[in-house]
Amino acid sequence: MQNFFVKSHGLGNDYIVLNQDKIDFELTENAIIKICDVHYGIGSDGILLNAPSSKADFGLRILNPDGSEAEKSGNGLRIFAKYLYDYKYTIEKTFTIETPGGIVRAEIIEEKYEKAFTIKVDMGKAVFESSKIPVSFKKDECINETLHLEYRDYQINCVSVGNPHCVILKEELDEKEIKIFGSQIENHSMFPNRINVQFAKIISPTVVEILIWERGAGWTLASGSSSCAVASVVSKMDLTERNLTIKMPGGELKIEIDDSWNLMMTGEVREIANGILSNELISDL
Repeated sequence: MQNFFVKSHGLGNDYIVLNQDKIDFELTENAIIKICDVHYGIGSDGILLNAPSSKADFGLRILNPDGSEAEKSGNGLRIFAKYLYDYKYTIEKTFTIETPGGIVRAEIIEEKYEKAFTIKVDMGKAVFESSKIPVSFKKDECINETLHLEYRDYQINCVSVGNPHCVILKEELDEKEIKIFGSQIENHSMFPNRINVQFAKIISPTVVEILIWERGAGWTLASGSSSCAVASVVSKMDLTERNLTIKMPGGELKIEIDDSWNLMMTGEVREIANGILSNELISDL
């Protein structure tokens, strides 16, 4: 169906899925912003666009609600995998997806009501090299270094899991604090492509609790790539084990890290609604 959409969420992190071949309008920056707006559009944390790929079974573009494009999204990948399986783009339970942040493998682990429910995604490799994250930093790695803001300094740890992340370890988590300083960290000159931000509290050797400020989206209930980033940092610092539960306001994800820093993420996904974008909305885009 032309202009058909599906809206789903992964632990409260919600995306709209569109098929590039089945929309009759251009997804300009203004169109993305309006569709994602809760008042003038459908409302979401971004758009997942089903696009052709010559390198994998499927291709995915991840569009942020501010109109920018992300390299990778863990929740977005699980939502997209559910869409492909539920709407019969594939009958296979294991398939590959190309993103700007690399090719990943998705696996349908559990079904409910003949729909994908729990999905595992190979999130690729954690990279700590400053130049590859990227971070404007003279040292090879940015681990336990100081970031100077106007009113506060933070000890930061940076990693790429296909997109850039800044992890800050805290003794206590404060939602108000990350909402105040998240944007300042995201847009700091040290990060040429901006950066995702996580405040993290270690609960036990196998459990870490986090708060998330997502690049291009802001305060976010859950994030798969953020969970992978935090798990990578605390593992690198030998503060935890390598099989972790990451707790977020929206729910929990399981992260596994092998000796080569390859990341596997497992979590649930739910569909919220599906339908047709109205001609009136499209005319306003």
